[in-house]
Amino acid sequence: MTESRFLYGANIHANGIRQHYLRYGGLGTPLVLIPGITSPAITWGFVAERLAATHDVYVLDVRGRGLSETGPDLDYDLDSYAEDVSGLIAGLGLTDTVVLGHSMGARIAIRLARRNACGIASLVLADPPVSGPGRRPYPAKLDWYTQSIRMARRGMTAEDMRQFCPTWTEEERTLRAEWLHTCDELATRITFEKFHTEDIHQDLPHITLPALLMVAARGGVILPEDEDEIRTLLPSIHTTRVADAGHMIPWDNLDGFCKAVAAFLDQTSTT
Repeated sequence: MTESRFLYGANIHANGIRQHYLRYGGLGTPLVLIPGITSPAITWGFVAERLAATHDVYVLDVRGRGLSETGPDLDYDLDSYAEDVSGLIAGLGLTDTVVLGHSMGARIAIRLARRNACGIASLVLADPPVSGPGRRPYPAKLDWYTQSIRMARRGMTAEDMRQFCPTWTEEERTLRAEWLHTCDELATRITFEKFHTEDIHQDLPHITLPALLMVAARGGVILPEDEDEIRTLLPSIHTTRVADAGHMIPWDNLDGFCKAVAAFLDQTSTT
């Protein structure tokens, strides 16, 4: 059995709230991983283990998820999320940081790069929802999230989780069943609604950092015409499609996900 690269979990007071993160590896360039709408940091541990072979990885519990601060008094919009990550990076004293966001996390990374790129060297944007005002809706349904969260609050098993994640392994379903109750339903609902009212496309022309757009080949979130629009708005962006992967890319093709990240970072480090 391979020895784990997990180091510790910790909390930091940044942007006025308690933010929890998990650290892996500890050596190399810092990499801050921002998960999606209902993915506590611990559910990305298997990805962080792989990335930590070459990077100092910090996986964030986004506000309203995992062990970070939550509650109806907090804001759950892109600006607040972006300021959280900016505060985390500054509070930890990170420099030349890779920011890797998946889904909601990729939308956060886009807004962050426009608002405050201090301490950031590059972006990896994995399958960000491209919904927004006047655009087609995000293909997932809100009920998928809220029903599973409510079941998790009561207590659910890996078998219960199968109806929501039928292709996942028992280990993956067990971990999600254990931790999904830490995803606040209000935060999830507001974020999902803001997928359709907040526009990330307006941010793209203002990004000056090297960036990779990673598309799930069978995800349905980003279509070829979306790629074309993104390249028009940000001509410098690198793009790659990960084969045999739906929206939860590493769960379907971990090797493809990690190879795409490594190839982009190797390329940008030599240019």
